[in-house]
Amino acid sequence: MATPLDRRPVTPSRTARAGTGPAPPRRMSPKLLVPFLGAALLVSLVCGAGIGASGLSWGEVLGHLWAGLTGGRISADQVAAYTIVWELRFPRAALAAVVGAGLAAVGIAVQAMVRNALADPFVLGISSGAAVGANAVLIFGAFGALGIWALSAASFLAALLAMLLVYAVARTARGLTPLRLVLTGTAMYYGFSAVTTFMVFAAEHGEAARSAMMWMLGSLGGASWASVPIAAGAVLCGIAHLTWSARRLNALAMGDETAAALGVDAGRLRKELFVVCAAVTGAVVAVSGAIGFVGLMVPHAVRMLVGADHRRLLAVAPLVGAVLMIWVDILSRVVLAPAELPVGVLTAAIGVPCFVLLMRRRTYTFGGA
Repeated sequence: MATPLDRRPVTPSRTARAGTGPAPPRRMSPKLLVPFLGAALLVSLVCGAGIGASGLSWGEVLGHLWAGLTGGRISADQVAAYTIVWELRFPRAALAAVVGAGLAAVGIAVQAMVRNALADPFVLGISSGAAVGANAVLIFGAFGALGIWALSAASFLAALLAMLLVYAVARTARGLTPLRLVLTGTAMYYGFSAVTTFMVFAAEHGEAARSAMMWMLGSLGGASWASVPIAAGAVLCGIAHLTWSARRLNALAMGDETAAALGVDAGRLRKELFVVCAAVTGAVVAVSGAIGFVGLMVPHAVRMLVGADHRRLLAVAPLVGAVLMIWVDILSRVVLAPAELPVGVLTAAIGVPCFVLLMRRRTYTFGGA
């Protein structure tokens, strides 16, 4: 039996158009934006592999990328340059794209789930829970038997445990409500942050504490080809599920009563979104640390471009997040070279003024009107 959602697309901006107020601003078509952003992503990946302290020409960079992609041979005197491009820089650029896409997509879902314009992927307290696991590895050497997988495994496991704790506390007989999710996630964030701060101060070695602080502020310095597939798989699955749920997200963003009238079970959908967002956030944080502001800023910026329809948002926002994160990571490597800035410092430095300017626009509202 068909539901209203099967017959007619629902977007939060439809109500605005039905009113007597001024018409909403014209939006850009994803059919134009997606190819452009796809090309920008490819160029950004090449730039991420080519820009750095070592003086490699673009011809060398492109040659080493081609050799890596096709399995071509390289001469003995090119091994060092090939390692820099293919084993160090390119997986880092790829991981930056994965992280940016995941944070942007989850930011859209969380804002719809809790109906809060200030929500981002970390409002559920998952990132601070992952930080506890990461610090246990960096400071106390936990999970040492897992070798290079210790940090990612501990972070992801701690993120899942934090998810279960938040779910257990926030759940009521009526299911998961937006207010309880926000309040529980915020409370857990401060609780986990207190634990991580205590662990840093309890560290016996200054270098361990520095590594922990770097991770907590976000860093892609540990990127490798081994860390890309798992994070990419989690992000792609999450984006696929959210895209499949785009019509239901449109209804949920309009409120639980409206969603129910359109045949959407808001409680069930919110549980689905909670699991998907927690899993993707945990996978991303496990490989990059806690990178803030991307999941808050990108969804709002993309809404200004394409409107509030989640089908459009989820087609464009992950590409914007991917391109943004690659260039932020490039800046983190070159601004104070040979030293490296935490990525989260730059995302905040760039995001705060951009977000303030966005909010100052009179034509912008959260609902996309």
